[in-house]
Amino acid sequence: MIVPAVSFPNNVDYKNQSIAVPGTKRPGQTAHYQNAIYGLVDASALATLPDIFDNGYNTNPDARLLGHRPIVSTSPLKFGPYVWQTYKQVDARRRRVGSALHSLFSRGVLKGDDLETVGIWSQNRPEWQLVEFALHAYNKVGVGLYDTLGKDSVEFIINHAHLSIVFTTADHIPALLKLAPKVAVMKMIVSFDVLSPDAYKAFVAWGETVGVQVKELSELEKYGEEHLIPPLPVSADTIASLCYTSGTTSQPKGMEYPFVALSVLNFGISGAVLTHGNLASSAYSNMFGLDYPPNSIVISYLPLAHIYERVIELASVAIGGCIGFFTGDPLRLLEDAQMLKPHFFPSVPRVLNRVYQSAMAAGDVPGLKGAIFRAAVRAKLDQYHATGVSTHPLWDTLVFRKIRAVLGGNLHLVSSGSAPISAEVIDFLKIALCCEAAEGYGMTENGGVCTRTSKADPTCGGTIGPPQPVNEIKLVDVPEMNYTAEDKPNPRGEICVRGPNCFIGYYKDEKNTRETLKDGWIHTGDIAEIDTQGRFKIIDRVKNIMKLSQGEYVALEKIENMYAACPLVQQIFVHGDSLQSYLVAVVVPDPLTLAPLVSTILGEKVMPDDTPSLEKAIKDPRVVAQVLTVLNREAKKNRLTGFETVKRVHLSLQLFSIEDNTLTPTLKLRRKDAFAKYSPELQALYALGEPSSGSSKL
Repeated sequence: MIVPAVSFPNNVDYKNQSIAVPGTKRPGQTAHYQNAIYGLVDASALATLPDIFDNGYNTNPDARLLGHRPIVSTSPLKFGPYVWQTYKQVDARRRRVGSALHSLFSRGVLKGDDLETVGIWSQNRPEWQLVEFALHAYNKVGVGLYDTLGKDSVEFIINHAHLSIVFTTADHIPALLKLAPKVAVMKMIVSFDVLSPDAYKAFVAWGETVGVQVKELSELEKYGEEHLIPPLPVSADTIASLCYTSGTTSQPKGMEYPFVALSVLNFGISGAVLTHGNLASSAYSNMFGLDYPPNSIVISYLPLAHIYERVIELASVAIGGCIGFFTGDPLRLLEDAQMLKPHFFPSVPRVLNRVYQSAMAAGDVPGLKGAIFRAAVRAKLDQYHATGVSTHPLWDTLVFRKIRAVLGGNLHLVSSGSAPISAEVIDFLKIALCCEAAEGYGMTENGGVCTRTSKADPTCGGTIGPPQPVNEIKLVDVPEMNYTAEDKPNPRGEICVRGPNCFIGYYKDEKNTRETLKDGWIHTGDIAEIDTQGRFKIIDRVKNIMKLSQGEYVALEKIENMYAACPLVQQIFVHGDSLQSYLVAVVVPDPLTLAPLVSTILGEKVMPDDTPSLEKAIKDPRVVAQVLTVLNREAKKNRLTGFETVKRVHLSLQLFSIEDNTLTPTLKLRRKDAFAKYSPELQALYALGEPSSGSSKL
């Protein structure tokens, strides 16, 4: 029997999106809240990850499943159109890979500790999912490593998770072989890439010197075909994954927020233990409200090592959808989308803010063209806020067709995760892309599933919606920060969540497990309020605040996210010093919006690609002052208080990046490293003294 997706019902009462369960209110906390649209659903219909795969397979075994763009030229580098593997083809390959792994573990060639763990260190590609499907079907535990992890983190995870085999790409093989003396548990490396004869010979010889076998994936599949066995039984309680993610400190830890969270809890270095039931129920929960065409397409570019992307792709598989992988080059992402024409574009605010800023910069221009664009935006926003309808026969054809085409033209859904996104941006995306744009909240510990905004809710911008159908949520008092369940007009407190999607603990880390899992509830560390319509809204972070010298508390990342919606801001790092009474910031302006501003101030035309001129201009006090003026307007629009408003800025054209260790692999700021990078400049801003009202000092 095929378990179908559940369509979003008609005539939803948006004024009542959560149900407070009678009799569950206790002193110091709210009642338990459940989803009012679907209720609390039984997730046992798809109890394990093989059930997820089989559900998609049985929809149509000959349907497309995994697609990629092959390289057709290396000089210059060019990619061809998408080529696809069907469910039936992937099923045969996962059986070969899974049989090979089971044989190797059974023979003792590979050895687990208490679990038979398998590592994957690669960018998103079809082979990543192929191996995962094999692990699910043959009772092995997957451990994803971010493609951008440094050698220290890779070394730690291999030893901590006892990875005797790592699947990877050709470019990572030398790093793994160099690490071999420090990771004695690793016995085999399997290359996703076909190696040249010379490279293969060299890697095999090098591996022999350090006790590691090096093979190609095709060799493993051939071995599996010779030792083929049926998939092994698993249950909802069977462990499926250890999820290590890189937080805001320099080492990986088990807690990371793929949806709207303000930061990462500093829980040390450990991996979240997720069972088949955890991940399958998360995927099943995401099937509620899915109104996709048959064989719908999701584009895969967010890291598969992260729970957000993994659960999205599992949900797509469950409904018989297909996954199109990007080429691996972020600069080609739009090209990939235009060729793939996806129906679903999972994303993060950093990407979506750029889409918004580029669209606004292109459309909001002087003259008739700009007037038409502004009229279209105003008319569609008014319509959306009144009715929840994001399409319009005139404006969509006249104005928004080209914006839709940038992401392929077929979108049904855009989702935003990883950090908060402003209501202004999310509402614009709905009317400009003519599709649903959902914002959600989750974490590794609950399989990336906790809350999500409801389809066509005309006023959900700025909220994270009601509980997902498999969850219950309560808010617990945080008295030291003056948040309580009795607050008026809305209850406030720390989000606590429970459900079949919630993890069983941190691997080899009882202390942090006890601190996070209390009485069956995950304590998230995020503070929310629940509005009169039953929607949650993140307002603060239990531990991610700092105090200014006058005693005022500020949530730095919340402030950064508000400024990030400004078209001038490409990146921003807000810094506070407890010995100072005000905030300063490093701003990386967007050249597309910086260039016109500079041209106006300097009285000469400066183009966005004229980096030397822009570098010179950002040192001009007049330019810095004007940027601060623009930021002040954004602060006022977001109703930031005086002490939450940035008073001085340093401008830079050098992006925060994973490469310089100022961003995590999921593009969150590493605050300590960002401060270290700009410490002299930030200290120089404070050395100017406290700004007075009307002061031009910057």
